[in-house]
Amino acid sequence: MKHLPLDSTLFINNRKRFAQEMVNNSIAIFVGNDEMPTNGDALMKYKQNSSLYWLTGIDQEDSMLLLFPSLYDETYREVLVLVRPNEAKEKWDGKRLRAEEATAISGIKTIVWLDTLDAQLQVWIHLADHIYLNTNENDRKSNTIRTREYRFIDELKAQYPLHQYHRSAKILKKLRGVKTPEEVNVLQTAIDITKKTFDRVCQFVQPGVMEYEIEAEIVHEFLRNRAKGEAYGSIVASGDRARTLHYVSNNQVCKDGELILLDFGAEYGGYCADLTRTIPVNGKFTERQKEVYNACLHLHNYAKSILKPGISVLDYTEKVGDEATKQFLAIGLLTEADVKNESKDNRAYRKYLYHGISHHLGIDVHDLGTRHEPLEAGMLLTVEPGIYIEAEQMGIRIENNVWLTEDGNIDLMSHIPITVEEIEAAMKKH
Repeated sequence: MKHLPLDSTLFINNRKRFAQEMVNNSIAIFVGNDEMPTNGDALMKYKQNSSLYWLTGIDQEDSMLLLFPSLYDETYREVLVLVRPNEAKEKWDGKRLRAEEATAISGIKTIVWLDTLDAQLQVWIHLADHIYLNTNENDRKSNTIRTREYRFIDELKAQYPLHQYHRSAKILKKLRGVKTPEEVNVLQTAIDITKKTFDRVCQFVQPGVMEYEIEAEIVHEFLRNRAKGEAYGSIVASGDRARTLHYVSNNQVCKDGELILLDFGAEYGGYCADLTRTIPVNGKFTERQKEVYNACLHLHNYAKSILKPGISVLDYTEKVGDEATKQFLAIGLLTEADVKNESKDNRAYRKYLYHGISHHLGIDVHDLGTRHEPLEAGMLLTVEPGIYIEAEQMGIRIENNVWLTEDGNIDLMSHIPITVEEIEAAMKKH
């Protein structure tokens, strides 16, 4: 790992929260993600299962977690399963965790090697009446690959068909949606690295620079500040390319007079920052760019003002849509006739703002959390309205990360330049 050691209390508390939701005499089993092949004998960069990481902090392949809170033998109420270190393999692939290192990271005292697990697991499962297994229940899931989680479920159900099975994901969606202060502290570090990176980019950008050169500056600053790397593929979209929401080609020249939409975030300690800013290539907004930018900033601030515990993401999105309608009328994008003729399922403002306003953020960039039920204190969401105008070849989006608390919102990115004046000042070359 590149990041400094995290306090294991973070993961200890997460396991306690999960165990409290389990029914009596039950065991929960979590498995790590597959190692994914590329071509030949090569593998993709390993990405740990988010829920296993949330519970353990372990970012190593072939890892598992077992929780059995009511087991008679306290030694095995929490078990971390790891691949046994192999000296020959380590010469090729690098060092694997020793038991004491894994305990320091996770706070789990009992470490079992994977090659000895089967016999012990059978005994524990025979003692349990209920088994919790995990699946991917993220509402945005679109991948149909049958992952290790699903294969493990098939194997266990075939071997132990008479147990009562339960969905860990239902509990995790509830728990992971509400961030603890310890989690937010880690995420704030990711955000602070992202802030340093934005400052660097503002000083680097000028007419004639290539989008990929800006991307290189982003990755460089992330790594030199101990981030694991990008939390997601950085978007560096100049000119009309800013209207493509997931533009990642980043291969065009940034021209004088254009805007650049920058959407990037550092991953630190497993937690993801998610920032979007739109800046002028030459360091100065035109009057029209400023007008549209300020309309987007107004929507951003309005959205933050109503994003509170008790509102659902769906109701919140509708209210932001109402405000967007007013703003788009004011800057000449909509007419009264457009609004009069809109339908509930095809609102006029959607021509210029065609994505959601917020999503949950945490270990995953699109983290687990509710959309239909009321938001709760402790949830952490992005706020990212945008305005995309095909006729003017312009796209603007502004995004901050906001933690909801009983005492009001805490904008974790409030120290990052956001107004026209702040951005122009940040881009002024020294």
